[in-house]
Amino acid sequence: MFATAFLDIPALTGVAGTVVLPGSKSISNRVLLLAALSSGSTTLRDLLDSDDTRVMLDALRALGCGVRQSGSTVEIDGLGGQLRQKSAKLFMGNAGTAIRPLTAALAILGGDFELRGVPRMHERPIGDLVDALRQIGCHIDYLCHEGFPPLHIGQPSLTLDAPIRVRGDVSSQFLTALLMALPLVAATRDIVIEVVGELISRPYIEITLNLLARFNVRVIRDDWQRFTIPAGSQFQSPGTLHVEADASSASYFIAAGAIATGARGLDLGFCQKSLRIEGVGADSIQGDIRFIEAAQMMGAQVHSGPNWLEVSRGRWPLKAIDLDCNHIPDAAMTLAVMALYAQGSTTLRNIASWRVKETDRIAAMACELRKLGATVEEGADFIRVTPPATASDWRAASIHTYDDHRMAMCFSLAAFNPAGLPVRLVDPQCVAKTFPDYFEALFSLAQTSPEAIPVICVDGPTASGKGTLAGAVAKALGYHLLDSGSLYRITALAAVQAGLALESAHEQAIADLIPGLAIRFSQDQVFLNGLEVSEIIRTEEAGMNASKVSALPQVRQALIALQHSFRQLPGLVADGRDMGTVIFPDAPLKVYLTASAEQRAQRRYKQLISKGISATLLALRADLEARDARDTSRSVAPLKPAQDAKLLDNSDLTVEESVNLVLDWWQSKQPFRVI
Repeated sequence: MFATAFLDIPALTGVAGTVVLPGSKSISNRVLLLAALSSGSTTLRDLLDSDDTRVMLDALRALGCGVRQSGSTVEIDGLGGQLRQKSAKLFMGNAGTAIRPLTAALAILGGDFELRGVPRMHERPIGDLVDALRQIGCHIDYLCHEGFPPLHIGQPSLTLDAPIRVRGDVSSQFLTALLMALPLVAATRDIVIEVVGELISRPYIEITLNLLARFNVRVIRDDWQRFTIPAGSQFQSPGTLHVEADASSASYFIAAGAIATGARGLDLGFCQKSLRIEGVGADSIQGDIRFIEAAQMMGAQVHSGPNWLEVSRGRWPLKAIDLDCNHIPDAAMTLAVMALYAQGSTTLRNIASWRVKETDRIAAMACELRKLGATVEEGADFIRVTPPATASDWRAASIHTYDDHRMAMCFSLAAFNPAGLPVRLVDPQCVAKTFPDYFEALFSLAQTSPEAIPVICVDGPTASGKGTLAGAVAKALGYHLLDSGSLYRITALAAVQAGLALESAHEQAIADLIPGLAIRFSQDQVFLNGLEVSEIIRTEEAGMNASKVSALPQVRQALIALQHSFRQLPGLVADGRDMGTVIFPDAPLKVYLTASAEQRAQRRYKQLISKGISATLLALRADLEARDARDTSRSVAPLKPAQDAKLLDNSDLTVEESVNLVLDWWQSKQPFRVI
């Protein structure tokens, strides 16, 4: 997951491959609570691992529920409708799918509970649910503002004779909460729920009814206005339940397929005509799967199987639509960004629920779309999007995500813009709410020319701090890291492990090993074929072996190709001695890092002493000066600054000061304002 302050996505030109989606948030949190309320033990497979599900799992543990987790499989020991813990303070984050049904269940079962969340959760309405629960004698108090969390829940005095009335025009989660909680007290009588006003987001109620049936509660629905929980209803574990992949998350990849599969002008050696999405099919129980129909209306070509979709570009440009989106409230956000690639104005209606989600999504979407050059009109329950008239009317934009996962995922699609402009997303880690690895999944599919992927080069002499600086800059930007100096050491290690002598007789064999090496750098750690080799390659012996293989021309040539392979989305920070002069001469930012020989010797001295290795400052300084002389005078790729390199003498700078300086230089080259 990208945990950076912002993520810059280079201009993308196509998509290809297969993506496996995470489990549905809506299904995951529903089945977690239903399993906890049931009698018996339930095994949930393919459960979503996200902020929202972790919030629910933590709450269930606090209430005394047995939870055993192994990867995406979770075993829940049901409480049989009886809480083991009658008092708890629960943190609900910003998870509406957790706080609302838990509020209803705890209010009906009774106890001493406090439910809080992040500041935005305390702005999301819950008053209509509380009013409905108070009708039947539940004791709920607001701890701050009337109608909003945080809440205190006490012991109820239940009266269940009359129908329970709840508004349906703000959030369907209020009705879902009642439907999931009231079976707990339906042992001897039917319980009726009546919806006041039009029920929005009906597909989410269909998910709830479907899952209730899986747990032995079959609700009788009279149109969308009256729901009856039959007397004798009791939650029973279904044993094992598989969680469908998230249909809302599928919308971003359906859109990407409609926009970018088979795109012209792609000179990457191949061009896949469709994008495969695994984990959900057209027969999904989730209402947002009907996003497929909207995408097809706009021009996407979609084929489906039992648990997969294949999407490709059809009509181009896409066709503008005018659509009532009550049936796909979350996925409809993706249509607003698809509208940027459509001919004409797209109008999305009946989306009032957007205003009470993780943020006011109508206002947020309008604001950020305008930054890209779109013309946007918004109303109480609609948004109308007219795309930039021509490619030259697009704008590079820094998109604020409002701590809303769907804003971040939607606007990543703007990187496919015809102007070839990058897109900056502020706070990309907000996708952790439902899809922590979203950007990794997108980048695994996205195509662009190598030249479009930015590279920052950090060159300099031995002990100048290149590796430390490069690692910190890469971490700040969420970029890949290349420690080129370690590559010769790794190559020598791999050759020795393969039984090859480090001499010219085995030059070709050693070179042939290099393309198959799986190498990864992470700050101070180095991994070879999945195993950490950081300490092994930093020994004196490893250094001598590196010198031997570096003298082999075919090995050097193979390592150039390997270094180029590290240029991957979203970007690369490469440190070494010839990154800016030889390997990445087109890099937009080249830094030549140095420090005085005295300062470098002191740094090396402290490093060696900390490892228990004896050394003297005088000898270290002499060694560094001799190495500098060799490196600057070698015939192949001599150590020197690139002509356009920024010179950085860090003799008197802290690491943080050096990092901030490089980041300032990088920012000055971007079309985005400073955050």
